[in-house]
Amino acid sequence: MKEFLLIAFSMVGLSQNLHAQNEYMATILEFQHELNEEYKNPDESPLSAKERKAFEEHHFFSIDEKYHVLAKFEKLPLQRLFQMKTTANSIKDYDVYGVATFSLDGKEYQLNIYQSHQLRTQEKYKDHLFLPFTDQTNGTETYGGGRYIDLKIPAGNTIELDFNKAYNPYCAYSTGYACPIPPKENNLKAEIKAGVMKNK
Repeated sequence: MKEFLLIAFSMVGLSQNLHAQNEYMATILEFQHELNEEYKNPDESPLSAKERKAFEEHHFFSIDEKYHVLAKFEKLPLQRLFQMKTTANSIKDYDVYGVATFSLDGKEYQLNIYQSHQLRTQEKYKDHLFLPFTDQTNGTETYGGGRYIDLKIPAGNTIELDFNKAYNPYCAYSTGYACPIPPKENNLKAEIKAGVMKNK
């Protein structure tokens, strides 16, 4: 009887894990679909009309849950002004809002998380945070200028970082944009094989 109960509990646990995994996969597939639709939409896309006609979808790494991490989040008591350089040789004002610390493949990493001065004045983006980063796939498997992740202000002292939702700046596809350049502090000494791949 005890052996039967143990098997039953194991089966329930396995079923719950599979359900959670399927739910997670669905959220990433939805993100990918929305990103593809954005690039097909003439009101949102950085692509020219000719490029939009030829565009089918982005290239993504296979979804890997190891790149969905729960990081320790330290909000800075006094936000520091950070003037982020852009690809257009202009400057955009951000605050260094906080620091995220996390482990990946047994190594610990830190990334600065930023808040845009411009966006925080808009109701829609008042809780928006910005994570620009570079990693060791840049220039080979991913865009050479790094990638971005959109975040929201967390309620507590942890924050979810999902590299499966990493996307390219518009500058990966077209000229004429002032894309923030990821600061050197956010250069990860790791290969982040998740999210959007290099534009082919």
